[in-house]
Amino acid sequence: MSGVVAAMRRTLLSCTFLARGGRAALGTLVGALGLGLAQPAQAADLSFLHAMTAVLADLNHQEFAALTAALSLLGFSVVAAILLMRTRLRAAQNEAGLRSEIQRLHNEADRYRSLLFAEPQVLVAWPAGEDRPQISGDISPLTAQESPQRILAFGTWLPPAPALQMDRAIDTLRESGEGFLLNLTTSNGQAVEALGRAIGGQAIVRIRELSGVRRELAETNLRHKALLQETEMLRGFAQSAPWPIWAKRPDGGLQFANSAYAKAAEAANSQDAIERNLELLDSGDRSDMDRALNETAAFTARLPIVVGGERRFYDVQALNVGGGSVGMAIDASEANALSEALVRMAEGHRRTLDQLSSGVAVFDGRRRLAFYNDSYRRLWDLDRVFLDGNPDDSSVLDRLRAARKLPEQPDFRAWKAKLHEAYRAVDAEKDTWYLPDGRALSVVTTPNPEGGVTYLFDDVTESLDLARRFDGLIRVQRETLDNLAEAVAVFGSNGRAQLFNPAFASMWKLSPEALGEQPHIDAVETWCKPLFDDAAAWRVIREAVTRIGNRVAVPLKLERKDGSVLDCMTMPLPDGATMLTFQDITDTENVERALRERNEALETADQMKVDFVHHVSYELRSPLTTIIGFAHLLNDPTTGPLVAKQAEYLNYITASTNSLFALINNILDLASIDAGAMTLEIGPVDIRKAIDNAAEGIQDRLATDHIELKIDVDPNIGTFVADGGRVVQVLYNLLANAVGFSPPRSVINLSAMRTDHHVTFAVTDLGPGIAHDVKDKVFDWFESHSNGSRHRGAGLGLPLVKSFVELHGGRVRVDSIIGRGTTVTCDFPVDQAAQRSAAE
Repeated sequence: MSGVVAAMRRTLLSCTFLARGGRAALGTLVGALGLGLAQPAQAADLSFLHAMTAVLADLNHQEFAALTAALSLLGFSVVAAILLMRTRLRAAQNEAGLRSEIQRLHNEADRYRSLLFAEPQVLVAWPAGEDRPQISGDISPLTAQESPQRILAFGTWLPPAPALQMDRAIDTLRESGEGFLLNLTTSNGQAVEALGRAIGGQAIVRIRELSGVRRELAETNLRHKALLQETEMLRGFAQSAPWPIWAKRPDGGLQFANSAYAKAAEAANSQDAIERNLELLDSGDRSDMDRALNETAAFTARLPIVVGGERRFYDVQALNVGGGSVGMAIDASEANALSEALVRMAEGHRRTLDQLSSGVAVFDGRRRLAFYNDSYRRLWDLDRVFLDGNPDDSSVLDRLRAARKLPEQPDFRAWKAKLHEAYRAVDAEKDTWYLPDGRALSVVTTPNPEGGVTYLFDDVTESLDLARRFDGLIRVQRETLDNLAEAVAVFGSNGRAQLFNPAFASMWKLSPEALGEQPHIDAVETWCKPLFDDAAAWRVIREAVTRIGNRVAVPLKLERKDGSVLDCMTMPLPDGATMLTFQDITDTENVERALRERNEALETADQMKVDFVHHVSYELRSPLTTIIGFAHLLNDPTTGPLVAKQAEYLNYITASTNSLFALINNILDLASIDAGAMTLEIGPVDIRKAIDNAAEGIQDRLATDHIELKIDVDPNIGTFVADGGRVVQVLYNLLANAVGFSPPRSVINLSAMRTDHHVTFAVTDLGPGIAHDVKDKVFDWFESHSNGSRHRGAGLGLPLVKSFVELHGGRVRVDSIIGRGTTVTCDFPVDQAAQRSAAE
């Protein structure tokens, strides 16, 4: 076998050579190989086989194809054996190579892992198609939770905003593979970096804490980003602000201008204003601003600026910033106008406060006196120089206390501290001070919106006194009202009972408790209807209570079902209320009815008397005329002589019949006047002649009683218009009445006086006079009062006088003193015709 192998080695070597050099010895090689393979193999030759296998393995494709073609000559079995041997050799070589490569990869992975986790960080990987991530690394620096899955609860170790940002970035990474790089700050202030990438079909997120240069770089990036955002925001704000805003370079050139600046400077846009370096302020104001910026690095002033042809005021503020300057102008035209208006208003308020009777003192936020009016100075009697020095509140109170002008206080310091609480109060406080001099002051402390306090002082001494007196008066009126027998109820303008006295509740049988509920007039009417159910009367009362206009007092008489009669009066009150008064006049009504019936009976009796007297006088006048005629006939000498006794009796008959005839005429005249049938015959009346005619008719009686008649009349008194016969009749009755009451050997005076409008006749006697209680009855028919005199008349003289004088439009008066006589005066109008025309 060894020989075969050796021969085979040689043959293969030759074949190999031949395969590389040509195909000449291929057949020999294959034949030798076939022979060698046909022999049993020896263990010592196995190395050769391996070596040959190595040789075969080194052959390239062309060489191996040549060798295979050569060997095919040796037979299929030899080829198969060779191929199987080559395949096994290749598999062994691949396995060894793979094991070596795996070992190398393991070593490299360990090296990379060592490098990867050389610093603290966490890797989170989501394999494709899986929801549960693979988490590597140390999570303790980020969260105290032991479970690695808690690293995904971002809200536990990140603030809400970064946690939400992290969630969104991971969702975008897993859905669309979009990577991210976030620099975040944890809840405990650590700076971390979160990097997300899609690698090998996996979503991988690396979270690591930043330190050193990376941390500074991350923080710098964050600050840079924040500054960029802030800069863009400020630039956007400045650009859209309605006020002109600008920035200048150190050389004074315009570097930035917003739209409002361009519009105010009449530029097309901001860039146009910058390119043309347009200025907003005039040269003088710019010089002042530049000087202020050089001296104090700031400038503030209210300046006029012409914008769009209109002069307006702007508050201009400028600052030195970064070597240059920035400025802004805020339109203050309206504020300037309001400020001027406020100054004018404040001045007007000051002038108004100076005219107030109330004392006003205004203290500012520093508690110093900022304003006072003259009433305040006079109220406390303070020196004007002291007040003009703007003293503080405590100084004023101390001075007033030293002068004993403040209320006495056991602890003045505590009282003053309580008073000064008004400087920190929100609402006004009101108090009343009772001063040692007896005055009472109403004090109102009002906090000022701009700080400080305003004091208002009003002297309410008189008001409090009036209030006390008013309360006392109300109580007296209440007591008086409650004790009145008259029922009183007051209803307000809303128709509800506001006030009532016990007499009202008792008179209408009402419950005081029910009336205390202020019932409406309709309810009161319902309660009162069982006693008085007259719808018309209640309508009048209801309208009087509820009426708004045409409010007048309305009297009513109520006859109730129980037979009582009430006198009701609705009286409107000034405040719109209505007072109802009810008075029980049942007894008065009964007496009035009796008196009315009696008066009617008396009037009927008087009428019967007048009718009787008129009838009797008429019936007596005819036979009396006959008697008078026969008496005159008998007294005529042609009828024959009479003896002395007959003549005496005939004279008595004549005198008596004349007196009786005059009496009957008087009665008829009075009856005519009373019936309105008397007419006057108006004409001129000679005053002196009328007096003489009346005196002539009374001469016989004057002579009989030895009474003297004195007449006092101006000879030139003249005439007046009247009924002459009635004037003589008036004077005759006055004289006859005076003679009847005059004692013998006395004097009667008759005077006449003329004025522009009247003629006055006066007759005075020295009789006993007329008592005061019967003076008004002397003009009544058939009222004859002798009063101790010898007069026994029928009592028709003075009534007739009064009737005739009043028929002329005049008047009669009687003046009498007991024991000293009586004077009866008659006034006649001068022109009766004019008097009647005026009366008509």
